[in-house]
Amino acid sequence: RPAVVVVHEWRGINDHIRDVARRLAKAGYVALAPDLLSRRGGTASFPSPEAANETLLKIDNETLLGDLTGGVNFLKAQNFVRPNKIGVVGFCWGGGKSLLLTTRSKDLAAAVIYYGDNPRNLDDVKNITAPVLGHYGEADQRITSAVPKLEEAMKKYGKSFEYKVYSGAPHAFNTDTNPRSYREEAAKEAWGRTL
Repeated sequence: RPAVVVVHEWRGINDHIRDVARRLAKAGYVALAPDLLSRRGGTASFPSPEAANETLLKIDNETLLGDLTGGVNFLKAQNFVRPNKIGVVGFCWGGGKSLLLTTRSKDLAAAVIYYGDNPRNLDDVKNITAPVLGHYGEADQRITSAVPKLEEAMKKYGKSFEYKVYSGAPHAFNTDTNPRSYREEAAKEAWGRTL
């Protein structure tokens, strides 16, 4: 089966990310949702999401990318996974990390960004070999305002990049465990496009 690495938000692994992995599995994918705080005891070892976030932000990109690459390699080694059909999807902080991984890995067949930051060096997109799909909220100006620069860099290097800005949607509009940010209509459309 095709497989997907699911990259969590900046507060560590949570019920929303577990549910995303479950939904991907239900749709026929092998889903792997690594806890990128595992080297520090795991998300559950922190007293609050804020404490988990504080620690996660101290982990350097090379360590995080090494762990995510390890996840891709693990999936490739499974006899029930099609090794040439592995994708990545990330949300918020994880959306940015999923795009960063896509600039470093030739083993990905697809990448999906949910309201994630651009790579610091936009010219790194020249290394991307997979098509990239982005979902952004119109009201999430800090993130969404940078998307045209990403689009420009992707065009410059001839990369496949589709994205949609969801009208009126805030940051984290797909997170159905957060009633303040969740927008059902945008989330359903984005999920359909993701699948």
